Amino acid sequence: MSLRAPSARVICSLPRHITKAQCLRSNAQFLIPSYQWRSLATQQPPQDDRIDPITMHRLAHERREYYKRRSYYAGTGFVLGMIAIWITASSIDLPNKPTKLDSGRRTDDPMVVLGKERKVVVQKLGEEPEEVVDTVETGTSTIPTFPRILDFYDDERESIGNGMGPGQLDDRLVEYQLVGLGIRTVSFLGIQVYVVGMYVATDDIASLQENLIRKINPTASTLVAGEKDTLKDKLYDPEEGVEIWNDVLQKSGVRTLIRIVPTRNTDFHHLRDAWVRSLTARAQSNKKEFGDEQFGLSMGEFKKLFNRGSVPKGKELLMSRDKKGKLAVWYDDGKTGAQRLGQILDERISRGIWMNYLAGKTVSSEGARKSIVDGVMEFVERPVGTVATQVV
Repeated sequence: MSLRAPSARVICSLPRHITKAQCLRSNAQFLIPSYQWRSLATQQPPQDDRIDPITMHRLAHERREYYKRRSYYAGTGFVLGMIAIWITASSIDLPNKPTKLDSGRRTDDPMVVLGKERKVVVQKLGEEPEEVVDTVETGTSTIPTFPRILDFYDDERESIGNGMGPGQLDDRLVEYQLVGLGIRTVSFLGIQVYVVGMYVATDDIASLQENLIRKINPTASTLVAGEKDTLKDKLYDPEEGVEIWNDVLQKSGVRTLIRIVPTRNTDFHHLRDAWVRSLTARAQSNKKEFGDEQFGLSMGEFKKLFNRGSVPKGKELLMSRDKKGKLAVWYDDGKTGAQRLGQILDERISRGIWMNYLAGKTVSSEGARKSIVDGVMEFVERPVGTVATQVV
């Protein structure tokens, strides 16, 4: 006899498939369908609207960078605007002040010239003849013209304080003819500083012609087209141009002038410093010629000569070089008349200043060099001695 309880014996006596089905039905009540499991797995956690500190820091950094860029752009625009205003204001020519009636100078006179300007007689049909100053356009409205012919004479007695100026005695005047001119500019903006022109004594043009022609053809009295091109190429060459002009200035005895008229207010120190840099560079590159003590003393005299004040716009500075290379400096401030500032006997000083406009890898005014070379080409294409005759 089995030890199980009666109820257990009854259950066990039932068929096996009945009990198994009942167990399955009872367990199925607690099972979760598979599609419900998938929905629970893909369900995202609830979102939090609060911003974490890292995000706050990144947003604050981006905001600072944004305003920093704005400040950079605003500052750049302000600087460029001021530069544009300055360029516009400096390029506009204001009308000149009316000239007083007792000044002895007409309002249409181009510029007070040290010496005397050459005038030509112009007569239109049916009108009275009129004397007009023979001038050349400079290319700038500030100083529109330069005289083509100057009458000038340098005398040591005509110094500061004696009330005299060059050209007071007509019998001593020497006629000079303009060879070429140009504008001195500085910086990448091309700011104009002064107009510079080179003059040569009319009586010495034949000597200038002869010395330049002999550089190409020693037996010729004039140059033909191909020879002119050869001479022009040599004058533009950084080394051959220096050699040619050095030889011409040293050996030809040609009297020349450098005339400078500022297009804006400047001073003697600014003008002097540019020439001193050029002379110093030339001395360092050729210590054999410029390395002696005398050249150092001459440089000191030259610096002292230009140790002065301002040079207003439109006032004239004239430097002359005589047959021996002596440098004489004249200045007309428009008030007391032309005054002789002084002289330098060492011809290397004047030659170095002249070379600053004539030859080398870089010159103070490329326009002046080009104009001077073009003027020289007009000389050498004519027979020696004929240019002076035509000028007179």
